[in-house]
Amino acid sequence: MKTIDDLDVAGKRVLVRADLNVPLDGTAITDDGRIRASVPTIRTLAERGARVVVTAHLGRPKGEPNPAYSLAPVAARLGELLGRPVAFATDTVGDSARATVASLGDGDVALLENVRFNAAETSKDDEERGLFADALASLADLYVGDGFGAVHRKHASVYDVARKLPHAAGLLIAAELDVLTRLTEKVERPYAVVLGGSKVSDKLGVIDNLLGKADRILIGGGMVFTFLAAQGREVGTSLLEKDQLDTVREYLRRAEENGVEFVLPVDIVAATAFAADADHSVVAADAIPADRMGLDIGPDSGDLFAEKLADARTVFWNGPMGVFEMAPYAGGTRAVAQALVDSDAFTVVGGGDSAAAVRTLGFDENAFGHISTGGGASLEYLEGKTLPGLDALEG
Repeated sequence: MKTIDDLDVAGKRVLVRADLNVPLDGTAITDDGRIRASVPTIRTLAERGARVVVTAHLGRPKGEPNPAYSLAPVAARLGELLGRPVAFATDTVGDSARATVASLGDGDVALLENVRFNAAETSKDDEERGLFADALASLADLYVGDGFGAVHRKHASVYDVARKLPHAAGLLIAAELDVLTRLTEKVERPYAVVLGGSKVSDKLGVIDNLLGKADRILIGGGMVFTFLAAQGREVGTSLLEKDQLDTVREYLRRAEENGVEFVLPVDIVAATAFAADADHSVVAADAIPADRMGLDIGPDSGDLFAEKLADARTVFWNGPMGVFEMAPYAGGTRAVAQALVDSDAFTVVGGGDSAAAVRTLGFDENAFGHISTGGGASLEYLEGKTLPGLDALEG
């Protein structure tokens, strides 16, 4: 796969597909991690004399303009981080986009409005998507794919444009691929995987694939209650996917058969309601009251997980251990993050909520081996799936 080092970009219009899908509170960005991760590629291209045209999405605006999902606040923050003005086009392929791109000089940067304001971006119809990709491609001479968080989507700006222009991977995608190679092909053992988040069904493929690769799998978050129920334990009103009980039992059986250690919590923080001020207490994992819901792993489980991670040489973590946004239920996630910080392993935080948790809980990002910008993309790669955005860059 070519990288930007293989492109002659001076004086060229370079369309960069970045991942700038950041959380907003109104127009205030609450976590700029993805913007900061995109800066090195954009800065490098600009410093090499490219006319950089950035395209990205924000949220799910359902294929039409919606001010709540405008990238205007992102353009302002990107300019601050780059230390140079970022021109903002108020559409993606319309009059504003064409005029904004035409006004760029060498080394200038522009950001187009949310690419998902156009229904064709996410269309399942190849021809419709292709026509929109033609319009995007007409704005540039070269294409750089750098939005790792979107490479598992067969979208026009991720997949089709790369097939229409000379292309290369940006620095972020190159770094993410290097990390994923260390998690799949060049693994230092013991290899421990920590999985959390709300649903087992979101992680079925990766669990299935890791049963043949990981030495140890630790389970927390809302998904753990399906595992506990599969062992015949009472889970009260906790999140439970009854349709996955047989699948989970099979995973537990295969893990034992393959010598993979499955680690489940020994205690749970159980509350009367999904609220920070609800009555809550720590209970044994096999003694969750019928009228309470588990919202975090307990302190003994945090200690157990830290112990199981202490000797690891490679750790991949995806998904919080509890509802970390609420202080009473943040302890488990904090314990796992601290265990990774204390570890001598190569540690990878797998994007999404896990990356947000690390920042929210005040950890230094540099204390981890790598914080991915794409949780879904990372998981699909670890499942062994072909990712359209990477496939297009290989061609």
